[in-house]
Amino acid sequence: MRIILTTAVLAAISSIAMFGADAAAGKAVYDKSCKNCHGAGGTPSAGMAKAMNIKDFKTSDFSDADIKTAVSTGKGKMKPVAGVAGASLDNVAAYVKSLKQ
Repeated sequence: MRIILTTAVLAAISSIAMFGADAAAGKAVYDKSCKNCHGAGGTPSAGMAKAMNIKDFKTSDFSDADIKTAVSTGKGKMKPVAGVAGASLDNVAAYVKSLKQ
C-alpha cells in the first residue's frame, strides 16, 4: 500500500511540474513583445514610464491574473499584445513574476 501511495504522489508531482509555466520560455516572448516598453529587465526607461504610466516589474507586486489580463486585454494606455495567448501567456507571467526582487 505504501508503494502505491508513494508512486501516486510522485506521479502527481511530476504532472504538476510538466504543466507548469516556463519562465525561460516566457523570457523569449517578453524579449520579443514586451521589452521595448517595459525594459529588458522589467524596468522601463524614465520617459516611457512617465508617458505610459508603466510600473517597474522589479518593485511592483502583480498577480498572474493581473499580468495575463494586461497582456490579453490591455491596461491603461497599453494595447493588448497580439499573438500572446495560452502557454505563452502563462510563460510571460512566470517570467515577469521572476523579475520581482
